[in-house]
This record gives sequence, C-alpha cells and structure tokens, in this order.
Amino acid sequence: MKNSDTDVIQVRYWDYRDNYQQHREKILDVVDKVFSSGRLILGSMVSEFEEEFSAFCGAQFGIGVNSGTDALFLALKALNIGAGAEVITVSNTAVPTVAAIRSAGATPVFVDVEDDTFLMDVTRLEQAVTSATRCILPVHLYGQAVDMAPLLQLAANRNIHVVEDCAQAAGALYQGKRVGSFGDIGTFSFYPTKILGAYGDAGMTVTNRPELKERLKRLRFYGMEGGYYSEEEGYNSRLDEVQAAILKLQLPELNEEVMGRAKLAAIYNEGLRGLGDVTLPVVRDGRTHQWYLYTIRTGRRDALMQHLTAAGIETRINYPTPIHLMRGYRFLGYGEGSLPVTERLAGEILSLPMYPQLPESHAERVIEAIREFFQGH
Repeated sequence: MKNSDTDVIQVRYWDYRDNYQQHREKILDVVDKVFSSGRLILGSMVSEFEEEFSAFCGAQFGIGVNSGTDALFLALKALNIGAGAEVITVSNTAVPTVAAIRSAGATPVFVDVEDDTFLMDVTRLEQAVTSATRCILPVHLYGQAVDMAPLLQLAANRNIHVVEDCAQAAGALYQGKRVGSFGDIGTFSFYPTKILGAYGDAGMTVTNRPELKERLKRLRFYGMEGGYYSEEEGYNSRLDEVQAAILKLQLPELNEEVMGRAKLAAIYNEGLRGLGDVTLPVVRDGRTHQWYLYTIRTGRRDALMQHLTAAGIETRINYPTPIHLMRGYRFLGYGEGSLPVTERLAGEILSLPMYPQLPESHAERVIEAIREFFQGH
C-alpha cells in the first residue's frame, strides 16, 4: 500500500492530542485556576510541583526551570563547572546535552556507548579522565538508566561531580532507586514529547544538597534571593505556573502512562522477535525501562523507514548524526572512527511509534508492515 504526499498518516509516531482529549476538562480547570490566582510566575503551583516531583524521584529538593537544557546548564554552573573544565558524556544523545556543556564554558569529552543498550559504556570512563575532568554526565537514554554503580565509584575515587541527564527517563529505576537521585544534581526535561510532558517548554533540577538547592534557585532568577539585588550573576530560567499546574496534574498518572508504554513494548517484542535483521531493545537486570522510545536496530534501516513511510507509518531516527560529527561541533576534534559503536548505531537505529494513547491496533499495523518488508525482501 503506497500513499501519495497528500494522504493522511495512518500511524503517528507521537501525538499529544489524544492525551489532551482524555484530560481536557482537568487541564482547562487547573489552567483557569492559575489565571484566576493573580500569580503567574513562581507561585504555589511551581513550589508544590517541585516538592512532589522531587519526592517522586527520591530527592530532597526540586528547582523548576525553563527547560531541560537550562536544567543541565544551571546544574553545571551551580557546581562551578566552566572554562577549563572537561565534562565526560556521550555523543549518542540530543544536541542539548552538549549545548548545555558548551554554554557553561566547559569542554565535552566523549566516550562510546554499549551496542545493545545505546547507553554510556562506563568501562571506558577511566581512560577518558584527565586532570581537567570535573564532571561525568551520564545520559539515561530512551528510558533506561546508565550503569551507575561503577560510574559513581569512579567519580568518588577521583572527586568528580556527577550530573544526570534524565530527560528521557523520568521514573526509571536502577537497583531500586530512581534516576536523578544518584548524582550531585539530576536534570529533567518536560518537553511535550517526554514521558512526563508539559504543554510547552519546562524543566527541573533535583538534588539532595541544600546548598545546591539554594544556589540553583538564585541562578534561575538573576542571582537574586529577594527584591532586586543579585547575590551573584544569574539567569532567567523559571518554570511558569501554567506548565507547573499541568505537570502537577499529570504526575500521579505517570506510572499508569508508563504501564501503557510497557504494554506497547511487549506487543512490539512479541511481534518482532526472531525477525531477520532486526535487533530489539535490551533491558538490563536490576533496571526498569520507561519506554520513552522503542528503538530497534537493522542494517537495512533506511529502506525499512521508506517502506514504513509508504505504508503511512511515521518513524524517527534518534539520532541520525552523532554530535561529534556535526559541523557545529567539529572544533572538538573528533573525526570519523573515533566513536565506532556510536557511529555504527547512527546508521542502524529506528524508533517506532510509542506513546501511551497509541492504539494497540496501530502497533500491530507497524509489526505487520515490518514483517512484510523483511519477508518480501
């Protein structure tokens, strides 16, 4: 079945409108309460959501900010990580991870990833540490946690800070603890596509250290603690009341939403298991997967993607070009072949439609189309 450019997409990769229709009255009600309250910035909705979300993460303090990118940037600034400092992270991530490091003035140092989980290969950390290393920034990608135990041990032995990028893994467990509660600071994005998504940009930092909580609160608000007096140079990065109210409304339903994602993942697993040149996602022992994305690997990725598009099925590549090979980051000095696993994955990974309201019949249609491709080629 082939569609013209004007045909309606049959299976969407992601769509917030189903969620909106499901919760429309409640969303409009809390938004009206904010508009009627007389307080639109840093009011009770923000403070209540900060408290509830940090408790959900197993952290003592939450500081709401404008975006997940700002959360990373402010976390690094709060730890005095800037010019001359190196931050070890991965290239198989979204650009904001590296953009935040650069915005703080620090230099990203890349390590390769595991070829089955796509997560930071922590066995490579030791060789990446130099006298300039000030922070390790693991990215809990696609909904699963990085192997934190050896990472934390190395960081403790070398007196290196740890900032967790939890943008894609809110609620994920590693050895019984939620991501964001392991390092000095955990950072979260509530971009609309995320597991816990706002209706615009929004982010959060969480920490167990009171002094970092206070500094993060200053940094997000021009370095001020009250009035119009800056205690230090700061920024404007505030989570607004409307987004906080919507997020606060949705937080109690997060586990149920993830169960919906897990059910779809199980359908994909069953339908695609043992199929030709297809490698399915791996979930490590001692961890949970939030299934932010369901990402397969195949050596015939581009042809498969074209086949699915022709069948009216949207897919995405997360991420088609590793950051170290992008024109904007060539100055970092990484050439082709420097991160072989990351580079190979970029040519093989494909993310299938995945969101809690995706009808199971749509997942079955995706499976049918994938099987059709491999059995017909």
